[in-house]
Amino acid sequence: MPESLREAHQWEVGQEFIIIDMGDGIILKPKKPFLEIKLDDVAGCLKYQGKPKTIEDRDNAISQGLEDNIYNSVGFNP
Repeated sequence: MPESLREAHQWEVGQEFIIIDMGDGIILKPKKPFLEIKLDDVAGCLKYQGKPKTIEDRDNAISQGLEDNIYNSVGFNP
């Protein structure tokens, strides 16, 4: 990318783009970076109020989810 074009659009070296194929040409749209966040900023959404789950509880939930997914994928409803 020529420096003059980067400066005109205030793009830094290493800017990533979304490329849109228009058939007879392309459009380059700059990707917008995700904001940098810290775990403490989002950890509140992970709060669970209740009795802590055991590893066995978690394993059973995962197994049930996999089983449900397999049944649903073949159209079987027990």
